[in-house]
Amino acid sequence: MTSQATIVRSVAASRPAVDAVSWRLRWTRIKRNRWLYLMLLPVVAYFAVFAYGPMYGLIIAFKDYGIFTGIADSPWIGFTHFERFLNSIYFWRLIRNTLVLNLYGLMVGFPAPIILALLLNELVHARFKRVVQTVSYLPHFVSLVVIVGLVQTFLSPSTGPINLLIKGLGFDSINFLQEPGWFRHIYVWSGIWQEAGWGSIIYLAALSGIDPTLYESAEMDGAGRLARMWYISLPGIMPVAMVILLINLGNLLRVGFEKVFLLYNGSTLEAADVISTYVYRVGIQQQQYDFATAVGLFNSVICLILLVVFNWMANRAEQQSLW
Repeated sequence: MTSQATIVRSVAASRPAVDAVSWRLRWTRIKRNRWLYLMLLPVVAYFAVFAYGPMYGLIIAFKDYGIFTGIADSPWIGFTHFERFLNSIYFWRLIRNTLVLNLYGLMVGFPAPIILALLLNELVHARFKRVVQTVSYLPHFVSLVVIVGLVQTFLSPSTGPINLLIKGLGFDSINFLQEPGWFRHIYVWSGIWQEAGWGSIIYLAALSGIDPTLYESAEMDGAGRLARMWYISLPGIMPVAMVILLINLGNLLRVGFEKVFLLYNGSTLEAADVISTYVYRVGIQQQQYDFATAVGLFNSVICLILLVVFNWMANRAEQQSLW
């Protein structure tokens, strides 16, 4: 017992010295890498000012906020705004439209860059491959306003090439942008045209990391192009694809505001109105800042829960996960 007590006292006595040495080593590493930390400082400052700082304003979701009263002096009302949103006549329409747009876009848009990357990877002619890549990347760099303008021009009921072709075949023109049934198809497929080429970059990078000897061995065994794509290329990019899929699944209730806002109108509101556009209407147009904040916070919390759940499912299935 005496020897054990002596050991405990000696360890306790040496701990400050060990901590001091550890701190000196840590400070030495910081000084040695000070320029790297200095380069990191603008990024940290950006997120501190523009991401974490504004989170203070989330408390107005739980207050009867008045613009002249201020955040601190506005009275607390708890979850009243959340209950109002859940009981709103628009609640299920917003959830349905947001989910349908995201699921439709996920089912069609998720495999599109993968397929494009696999096809580009099989191209042998280098110049033709570069041309195809450049053409497929270009729409990503075009302003979203211009993209929507092009969509409206092509689908114009009077002068649009699509309707001119329809009328040339002897059918009546279709006012695509005024029909609720067409909105989701226009939104999703124009998004694929704009982003599939850009999204294929990460898969092409993953494909470049596959050992070339695997392809050579498969070719010697008599495997054709499709077999090599299915058994070598596709499994090689699956870890990257799983990470991107998890991020997309975590954003099932998050639809970009700008494109929906530019495309929708009063005729398509039943199919086009999503949570982000609803937040804009009640928050900016109707100046219900507290209620709009509550709706946005509800959306963000649900997205966080979905991300955690799907990541847990990926871990249980022993697949690639975010953490």
